[in-house]
Amino acid sequence: MRVALGSDHGGYELKKVILKHLEAQGLKVEDFGTYTSDSVDYPKYGFSVGNAIIKGEADLGIVICGTGQGMSMAANKIPGIRAAVCSETFSARMARAHNNANVLSLGARVIGAGLALDIVDIFLNTEFLGGRHAVRLNLISDIERGETV
Repeated sequence: MRVALGSDHGGYELKKVILKHLEAQGLKVEDFGTYTSDSVDYPKYGFSVGNAIIKGEADLGIVICGTGQGMSMAANKIPGIRAAVCSETFSARMARAHNNANVLSLGARVIGAGLALDIVDIFLNTEFLGGRHAVRLNLISDIERGETV
C-alpha cells in the first residue's frame, strides 16, 4: 500500500510519529511536508496529498493539522477525494467501510499519538464494503460532475 502523508505546522510533530509507524510496517510513504514546525498555509498540503491519490501515486492519504478540520476541507475540494476527520476508531472504521474515505484527517491538538496510531491502523486496514454504500457514493460523484441528484 502507498500512503501520501502531509501536515501543516500544527500537525508536524504527530506526522513524524505516524511516518515512523508506517515505515516500520513496511508501507511506502510519500511525505508531502511540511518539514518543520514553522507556520505554513495548510491548504497546499491537503491539496498535495489529495492530488497524489487522484493521480494514482498513492492509495490512501493522511493529513494532519491542529484540529483536522482545515486539512479535511482543503483535501475535499479535489473531486474524487473523500477526506474524513476522525478522532476515534469507530469513525475511522466506518469512514472506510461505508464511505470509502480515501484520506484520513487527524487533529494533533485533539488526540494523542497513541490514539492517532490506532486510528491510522484501523483506517488503513479496513476495506470498503461496497453494495448499498457504493450507490450512495455514486450520488456524491454525480454532484462532483455537476449532475443533479
